[in-house]
Order: sequence, then structure tokens, then C-alpha cells
Amino acid sequence: MAFDPKKHEMPTQAPEVRAHNFNEVALGYTAEIAFEEAQRCLNCKNRPCVTGCPVNVSIPDFIAKLKEKDIEGAYGVISKTSSLPAVCGRVCPQETQCESKCTLGIKFEPVGIGRLERFVADWHNANSKEAAKAPESNGHRVAIVGSGPSGLTCAGDLAKKGYEVTVFEALHTAGGVLVYGIPEFRLPKAIVAKEVETLKALGVRIETNVVIGRTLTVDELFETGYEAVFIGSGAGLPNFMNIPGESLKGVYSANEFLTRSNLMKAYLDDPVTPIMKGGRVAVVGGGNVAMDAARTALRLGAEHVYIVYRRSMEELPARREEVEHAMEEGIDFRLLNNPVEILGYQNESDPRDPKNGFVTALRCIRMELGEPDARGRRRPVPIEGSEFELPVDTVIMAIGTSPNPLIKATTKGLEVNSHGGIIVSETGLTSREAVWAGGDAVTGAATVISAMGAGKLAAKSIDEYIKSKEDQ
Repeated sequence: MAFDPKKHEMPTQAPEVRAHNFNEVALGYTAEIAFEEAQRCLNCKNRPCVTGCPVNVSIPDFIAKLKEKDIEGAYGVISKTSSLPAVCGRVCPQETQCESKCTLGIKFEPVGIGRLERFVADWHNANSKEAAKAPESNGHRVAIVGSGPSGLTCAGDLAKKGYEVTVFEALHTAGGVLVYGIPEFRLPKAIVAKEVETLKALGVRIETNVVIGRTLTVDELFETGYEAVFIGSGAGLPNFMNIPGESLKGVYSANEFLTRSNLMKAYLDDPVTPIMKGGRVAVVGGGNVAMDAARTALRLGAEHVYIVYRRSMEELPARREEVEHAMEEGIDFRLLNNPVEILGYQNESDPRDPKNGFVTALRCIRMELGEPDARGRRRPVPIEGSEFELPVDTVIMAIGTSPNPLIKATTKGLEVNSHGGIIVSETGLTSREAVWAGGDAVTGAATVISAMGAGKLAAKSIDEYIKSKEDQ
């Protein structure tokens, strides 16, 4: 077979079709495409791709199984180190991680590692009849706070070692940001549910509707017999710009907007919790969450959706693939613009008017790029006298999130930094004995795979800690 310098394209729904439904955009490789893509792997001896994977998947080994058309064998390789392969294959930024290290990528396009991982996981979930089996209990109990990617990874790794693990989730559905933050068209809820069921089969218990810090405290977890606690509570506190008009009706945080769409089924034809019908929407921000919010708004019936971002396309932090998909679907990018005020309809003669206080426009100022900031990105500088109004009915703030302060406020001896992130050691251990933390609760909003890496690291440290106690 002739060598292909380019990775095989991912089949997708046509933009004009997918912009009006919540079905998954990327359709996945067929077996034929996957086997052909696997042949592009050089099986390097120094395995650089593995160094780019936060959970250390043995990438050359699973691709070698695909070359032999042993799909279940490939899944076995991946699942040794990853608890969420079907999730990682969809939402991980492989282009800046494993694929960025691929030797083939020096001269050609790298191997489509993420696409192959997704294919393997989906094939296993659709075809495997053998459920995971729980190992024999080692008699030790560990509590996990939060069922997002860091918590589920930590739980899965510990369960495989025989620990009795309980995951406490504040919401009514397990999965954390995987289910409330990422839209169905990027990560179907059924995929997350399947991964959760696999963890349950390993013996992981999941208790929903439990808010640690309210329903139970970390202290009470220890009092009830847990020997270690991992905090993976995420970063669910939305940030705002603190500009005039943010309290108007029609202004959302991206957290609220996506949660209501994902978990409260605002996307139904006759929703119990409607968000919007028609109108013009401005999404402020340029990250993956901003892309998710903008594309969700379009699917909910918005007539026109803007991305308002204060830097240029070159500095836009969202994944290129998501940006390209958004553009194909008709999202209008208004770059080098920064909001300064949200304007609203005011009926001063009748404050009871139901229209009173609704958004009518977003006032912005045009920007130009100046000198680089501390992170090396050129700093946006306002252009004097360039303000203008963008007529909109809805504004969605997608400018980042911070860790929820509840656990810190209710847990003695837990140190946090100036941004509210829990301070941890290199192993994820906090300032309090037997309490570990990882993911967005530590770093602030970051990637799914980095949170998984933190959960894996903490699981290893927890295991070593409890074994050291046995030896004393």
C-alpha cells in the first residue's frame, strides 16, 4: 500500500444539516479507514507520542494491534491506563499532546491517534459482551468528590487495585463537566454513561445529589471510615467581566447556558426550562467553551450568533477543529472587539412590564494588539473612539471559571491560592493529610485529559500512602 502523507479525514455531518440538530458532528472512522490509518504509524522505538499523553496510553502498542485488525486487543492496551477512552478520543486536544510528538508529523501529518482511540473504544462498546469484573476487595475505602474526568479516573485506577471507592456527585447525573459542560453534538451523553457503567462494574459506587460541604463534609467522610479523600470538584464558579448590564435578563454564564441545555433538556421542542427561541446571540470569549455555547445557541434556534473576542484569530485559544466547525456552521466571528457594556430595554413608566430589563445590544470597543503579556500573547489595547453597538437579545459570558469555594470554606487545613485553586504537591496531596485534589479544582478550567492525568497521579499516591500505613 502506498504511504499516505496525510491522516485520513474524519467523516462529519454536513454543516447545513448539523447546525440544526444535536447529533454528533464527527461520525467516526469506519473499520477500513481505521486499519489504513494505523498503517501510517512508524512504531518508533523511543515512543515520543506516549510522552505527550497525560495518562500514558501505550499508543504504539494499541496501534500495532489495529494493524493486526485485533480491535479488542487494542482496547485492552488502552484501558490499562485510561478509564475514559471513548471520551478522550472525542474531546482531547491530541494536536497539542500525543500527535504533536508524533515522528511522522515532522515531515507529514501525524498519525490520527485520537481518531483511532475513538474508533477502538466505540467498537468495544458496541461489540463487547463481556462486562468488566470487580477485583477482590483489599478492605480499604476511598472517597472521591466529584464525578468529572479527574474523579472518575482516580476512582477507576483505585478500583482496579481493589479499593472500595465511592464517588460523590452534587448533580443528579454522573459525569461532571463531561455531561453538563460539553454539548451532545461533541460528546453524546450515552458515551459518558457507558464509561460510568464500566467503572461501576469495577466496583465503583456513585452517589448523586450529594454536595460535599453541605450534605456531607470532608471531616464527616473520614468519620464514616474513609481512609483517603480525592477532591475533583472542578471549577464551576463562572467569571464575569463586571461591566454594566450583566444583571439584565438574557445574560448567561456559559456554565448556566450549557447546563440548562445539557441536563435540563432545553433543546427539546417544548422544553420545561427554555433558554431562547430565535434572536441574536453574542458569546464573549474565544475558548472551547465559547465555541460550545455559540454552536449550542445556533442549534436552539438563534437567528445569528456572534463570537466576540478581544484578540485575533491567531491568539484564539479554542481547538482549530472546533473553530473550523463553528465557521462552517455560520458562526460570525467578531475579533479584536471587547465588550464594555450590555444595554437593555427599560420601560421607566411601568417597571412591571415583562420586557423591562431585557438585553437589547452589546456595546463593544475595537482593539489592536500591542506588546506581549506575561504569557507571550500580544496584549489587546483599546482604540480610542471606536465604540459601537451590536444588536443582540442574548449575551453569554464564556470567559473562564474558578473553583467553587464551598469545599475550602467547609474543610479545615485546606490551603488555596489567590485564584481559589487548591494547592497541591507534585503527587496531588493537599496541605491536609490524606486529602488529595486534582483537575480544575486545582488548576482552574483546563482540558479533560489534564484532569484525568491528575486523577491518575493522585490514585498512585493514595495507593502508596495507604500501603505505607499498612506497613507501620
